[in-house]
Amino acid sequence: MKIFSGRATGELTGAICAHLGVEAGRVEAFKFSNDNTFVRILENVREQDVFVVQTSCPPVDETFMELLIMVDAIRRASARRITAVLPYYPYVRSDKKDQPRVPITARLVADLMVTAGVDRVVTMDLTADQIQGFFTVPADHLSAQPVLARHFAERNLGPAVVVAPDPGAVKRAQRFAERLHLPMAFVDKRRVGGPDEVQATRVVGEVAGCHAILFDEEVDRGGSALQAADLLYDAGAADVQLACTHAVLSGPAVERLSVSRITEVVVTDTVPVPPGKRWPRLTVLSIAPLLAEAIRRIHTGESISALF
Repeated sequence: MKIFSGRATGELTGAICAHLGVEAGRVEAFKFSNDNTFVRILENVREQDVFVVQTSCPPVDETFMELLIMVDAIRRASARRITAVLPYYPYVRSDKKDQPRVPITARLVADLMVTAGVDRVVTMDLTADQIQGFFTVPADHLSAQPVLARHFAERNLGPAVVVAPDPGAVKRAQRFAERLHLPMAFVDKRRVGGPDEVQATRVVGEVAGCHAILFDEEVDRGGSALQAADLLYDAGAADVQLACTHAVLSGPAVERLSVSRITEVVVTDTVPVPPGKRWPRLTVLSIAPLLAEAIRRIHTGESISALF
């Protein structure tokens, strides 16, 4: 087994390899002066079971292209099997044609990976479960829910409730609530203007006097979470905590969340969180042990679903 890292996931890949007791594969990657990416694999991978770890983070197009080039290099070096490990899937929100003359980029990403030579895909907490069906090769859809649930279970919060930030997130929040043996509620939203203008209007469910755990798959600009948190406090919640798998934290997210009434933001390291995006009430949990176990099971032919 060989595990290689793209430049976006060096720290995470190092942690995965440490859990597995293997050394990360040696790879050289850089840009020429004409902005073209060059990749060279620095060790023999012939007939090896190869895993390439690369997440989606800015610059998204560059990191994804680097993954494709790495896969092509490994395929041409006669690897037996290539598994792409994508902690955060590129273009995950572009999963359907919801306007005229727009692409389904998440499907295009799947096609490009298969064309490059990927034999299997591992990813985590997709915005839409149907993306798993975009692939013509096996695709394992993991979830960070066990990692996040363990964090809250160890804190013994007392009366608590899991809250979905919108009706579309109810199913995910319900699974999370079941893990913690907690009730759940959700924030209702209504369209207030154009096609992309929605506003949180009310909380459906009982949250008064409870520690509200606002649960979603990602936090991007933070606007929806802040709207939901205000409604939860207005409904009598004792405090509000935000739990998300992917810490995208784009635009004004850090500034907004760091001064908000949300008492803690809990995320994982599927997306690198640099020091400049961290603040005292942000907790970053590692998903390296979970990915390491998934990689081990794929390599040995064991069940992935047994992880959950």
